[in-house]
Amino acid sequence: MPRTAPQPPPAPLLTPDASGLVAEIEAYLASLPAPARTPAPYVCPFGSVLRPWYADHAPPRATLLDRALRRPARPVPVTAAEHLGLASRYIAAHGWLQGAMWDSAGRVCLLGAQAAVLAHGFGTPVTVRTARVQLMEVLHATGRRVSSPDEFNDRPATRQADVHRLLERAAARAARLGL
Repeated sequence: MPRTAPQPPPAPLLTPDASGLVAEIEAYLASLPAPARTPAPYVCPFGSVLRPWYADHAPPRATLLDRALRRPARPVPVTAAEHLGLASRYIAAHGWLQGAMWDSAGRVCLLGAQAAVLAHGFGTPVTVRTARVQLMEVLHATGRRVSSPDEFNDRPATRQADVHRLLERAAARAARLGL
């Protein structure tokens, strides 16, 4: 006796499209009132409205004389403590990096953040040097024997939170000293 392969079940005679069910559902959904959409401000995941990293400081503005002489605007005067805070906020906004000053994605290391803050017109090279001295003071006071803050940044055990903590402590020390 030959064996025959099982036959597939016959196709249903009535499909959802043929029964008018889909058309009925679409008509019902179309009869519902449109949901009220109220525009709301964007809130970042941390619960506050996003602000630029330099939000507390007005960016440098070129005067009429600066524009006539085609020179950059004067830098905004900031203290070493403010510079360190801005560097921390720059890293938080653009991302942190080890092994290079910056990359194509915009992430920066500790030195790259300080250079970016300076390049955006906040502070002077003297401010940056004073801030780096404060960074070294905090590193040595916490028992980290490194030759520069950049060496600390590039250590494999260093994390972004460690860099932010270092910048915060150095900023607090600079503020206490009036720098």
